[in-house]
Order: sequence, then C-alpha cells, then structure tokens
Amino acid sequence: MNTKLSRRNLWAYPVGSIGRDMAVGMFSGYLLTYVLFTKNLTGAQFAALSVIMMAARIFDAFNDPVMGNIIEATRTRFGKFKPWIAIGCVLSIVVIIFSFTNPFQGWTYVVTFGILYFAYSIVFTMNDIAYWGMVPALARQAQDRNRLTSRTVFFAGVGQFLAGIIVPTFTAGSMVIGGNAITAYRVVSIVICSLFFAFQMLTVLLVQEDNPDQTKAEPVSLRKIFQTIRGNDQLVWCGFCFLVFSIGQVLLGNGLSVSYLYFSFGYNGLLLSIFSILGNLAGAILMIRFAALSERHNRNQLMLGGTVMSVAGYFAMLVIGLAVPSSLLTVKFSLLVVSNLFAFLGQTLVYLLLMICIANTVEYNEWKTGRREEGIIFSVRPFMTKLASAIAQFLVMMIYLIVGVRSVTNQISDWENAASAGRCTMEEKVVEIERLLAEVPASRTNALLVCMTILPILFLLVAYAIYRKKYIITEEFYEKITGEISR
Repeated sequence: MNTKLSRRNLWAYPVGSIGRDMAVGMFSGYLLTYVLFTKNLTGAQFAALSVIMMAARIFDAFNDPVMGNIIEATRTRFGKFKPWIAIGCVLSIVVIIFSFTNPFQGWTYVVTFGILYFAYSIVFTMNDIAYWGMVPALARQAQDRNRLTSRTVFFAGVGQFLAGIIVPTFTAGSMVIGGNAITAYRVVSIVICSLFFAFQMLTVLLVQEDNPDQTKAEPVSLRKIFQTIRGNDQLVWCGFCFLVFSIGQVLLGNGLSVSYLYFSFGYNGLLLSIFSILGNLAGAILMIRFAALSERHNRNQLMLGGTVMSVAGYFAMLVIGLAVPSSLLTVKFSLLVVSNLFAFLGQTLVYLLLMICIANTVEYNEWKTGRREEGIIFSVRPFMTKLASAIAQFLVMMIYLIVGVRSVTNQISDWENAASAGRCTMEEKVVEIERLLAEVPASRTNALLVCMTILPILFLLVAYAIYRKKYIITEEFYEKITGEISR
C-alpha cells in the first residue's frame, strides 16, 4: 500500500473545507445572532429555543459515534467516505438555507426552529464525520499527517474567516443587504451554501484514496462503538480535554462578543469583522508555519505556549474593557482587537495540536487491538465539540437571561422587521437602534465582558492540566508505535 501523502490529496482534500466551514461558521456562529436581531421572542420562547439547541446538540453528540460506525461499515466503489460527504453536503445546504429564510415568529418559529435544528444535527454529521475521517486514511506518516491536518485547519480557518467577514458586514450596519437583516441573511445564506457545495465537490471528485476497503463490513452496533472508545484510554482523555477546551473556545463567539460589541460600540456588523480579522490572519500564518514549528518544538512546548498566549489575550481584553474609558472608543476598540488576536492565536494552536492528538490515537488503537477504526475514533472530536456547544449554549442562555440582553435585542428585532416590511426607512431604523443602544447601562455591558473572558480562561487552564497529566503519546512514543505496526 502507498502510504505517502500525494501532492494532489494535499491540496484537493483541504481546499474542500473552505466553503464547508463558511457554512458551518454561519450556522454555528450567527444563527443565534439571527434569532436575537430578527425574531421577537418572549422569555419562555427564548428559553424553549435554547433548550432545543442544547437537546439537539446533545443528541448530535451521541449520534456521532453511530455515524462513525455506519461509515466504517460502508463499502462502495467510491470508498467509504465520499458518498457520505456528498449526501451530507446537499442535505445540510437545504437545512441551512431554510434556517435563515423562514418568516415565522413566536411559537410557530420555535417549533420550526426545533425541526430544522435537529435535522441539521443529523445531516451535517454525515458530512463532518466522513470528511475528517479521511485524514488518517490519506496520511499515515507523522509528518504527512501534520502537513495535511495543518493545511486543512488553515483552509477551514479561511472559510471561518470569510464567514466572519461576510455575515456580520452585510447583515448589520451601513452595508446591510436590502436595508434590513431579514433580506440580508436570506441572500448571504444562499451565497455561502452555494460555495459549500462547490468546494466540497472539489474534494469528492479530486481526492484519491489508496485501495478503498472492499472487504465485507461488520454490522453496525452500539457495542462496537463503546468498546472501541472505552478500550482506547488515550482517546478518552484526549476527548475529555477537547471537550473542556471547546467549551471555553466557543463562549466568546457564541453570541457574547456580538452583544458586547454592539452594546459598547454601536450596531455595526463591520466592527465584528474587524474584531476577528487580525486573529484569523494570525491563525492562517500559524497554520502555514506549523510544520516548521513542530520541527523545532515538541508538542508539550507548543501546547504550553498556546495556552499562555490565549489566557494572556483574554486577561488583557478584560482589563482593557474595564479600565479604558468609553470616551476613547477608537483606542479601546483597537486594543481589544489586538488582545483578541493573541487569544485567538493561542486557541488556534491548541486546537490544531488536539486534532493531531486525536488522529494519533488511531495508530494507538491499531497498536493495541490491530484495528484502526478511523470513523469511530474521529467521531469523538465532533462528539465533544457538539457536547461542548450544548454546555456553552446553556451558559450563554443563562448569561443572557441574567444580564437582560433580550430586552434590548427584541426592540432591535422589531425595527429590523419594520424595515423589511417597509414600515420605516433604513435611516429611521438606524436612528432608533442607536438610541436604544445608548440607553444600555454600563453594568450590563461589563457583565458580558467578564463572562466572555473569565470563563474561557478557566476552561483553558483545566484543559491544559488534563493534557499534561493524562496524554502520553509523545512524538517518540508515536514513532515507536508506527514502527511496530509496520513490521
């Protein structure tokens, strides 16, 4: 078997993540923002919607290992990954577009939201598990895997970066498409989903697998899933570390930063784009330089560096937000952008390292049991990501209810819907929203700032402690494992 990563696969596989992660970035990062600023929900309705999101993500998390096993049991002439990548892509596009275009309000919207959100949990999992499950199959050598993983995360970051620029810039502020958020989200969702399809088809059509497994598949069983995960102690600890890290990672971008920036600096989506630009660019440079970094520093050193950098960035953000007076808006915003750069850069490095750690447990599993089980093992990452997202969603819901964010966003939603229906001009809408935001008390804004900085710091430190104490697959141990497997 040819175990060398081909140049074709080194480009065709990662590039597919651009449009894919644009769609993921919009759905995961801006669906709650879409709800807050286009739907007028009562406290009970918002709470019900939040419970639906938590329940769907928990369901999705437990669905991931099942999907991983289904992929392991798939046998087609196109391989076991590509059919699910394509099917999941098409179905996800349908769900995402309907999620950002339905006109319902109140309880009708809550029910519709629930159906769509659970549907997304099922159909995107098809694509996600299959896509990331290809990594160990395409790159078996450590250096090849580092290159493929870092390049894929780089292009995924490009997708997230583009979504972070396009979605907020053209859905709020002076550049909003159609003069209102309702029209803007409809147009943007269709454009991004079109790119999702185009880029994923590049991967499906161009990636070459070496000798797709055509042996008779074993039947899918929950017993096999739990046996595989339970029997791989390094996968269990790495997955738990990834869970804790992911909770801290998504809190800032799970709606808290949007509300904080709008309350502090005005209702302008371009500010959200600028806030994340430097961090994303720095993350892209890191992806390019990661292979060189991994040659000079071992994984433990890089993990410590990423954690320290991220914690320092969050702490600086907290100090700047509380200490710099609001009269120095430009200076305050600029310093927050730089602080976020360091927080984002550190988190990107930790995320990439944890991805490689999970990938390495495939060979660890093969070393212990004689079976690779890529699909099942790689289902642990999205399992933990979605479980973390459910926990983070609960925390965000509680923060919003306690801080009183909805009382402001509901009024903004009313003006957005009035502009969409032609009951007011865009200029009138802007004036009224600015008046609303000017009346938001500083205590409410500062409460959001504390939550979106202190909580991620705590989760990051706990994740690092777990990694250092429990993860044992060092570079030297991995070389020993792969050497014994190849004999």
